[in-house]
Amino acid sequence: MKKILSTLAFLLAFSVSSLLCAGEISGPAPDFTLKSHGGKNVKLSELRGEVVMINFWASWCGPCRQEMPLLDALYKQYKDYGFTLLGVNVDEKQEAADKLLKQVPVTFPVLYDASSSVVELYDVDAMPSTILVDRDGNMRYLHRGYKPGYEDHYDAQVKALVLE
Repeated sequence: MKKILSTLAFLLAFSVSSLLCAGEISGPAPDFTLKSHGGKNVKLSELRGEVVMINFWASWCGPCRQEMPLLDALYKQYKDYGFTLLGVNVDEKQEAADKLLKQVPVTFPVLYDASSSVVELYDVDAMPSTILVDRDGNMRYLHRGYKPGYEDHYDAQVKALVLE
């Protein structure tokens, strides 16, 4: 009986955490402008017409480090189909982000939100957090945190949005 209750508790916790970690959302994506790793300003509204993944990450976040190469592979796979990925770093000091980017280089644009203005705009409450925006500028999917296997969900959702 104890084993059955333990199993049920685990399944319930797993189900609830999965629901809390990923889901559909709606509404227009709030516009923002941030400085990129390359020094140029990137404005979200200028990417209208593309599917955009906004990934909030920090250098101190282990799951962020783990998913970055997977996100880069996703970016490379779909970038020629009207998809872009914006990695929004939330570290207070850009040097911490730059140090990580030397260890885990990526090809997608990395933006800096040291003041947390975009974090507040999107009400980010977990690291990493990922939002998918459709070609019309509407938020469609939200993922909080990262666990191995989430990249399969990203892939399916990006593919569906690119094909719309």
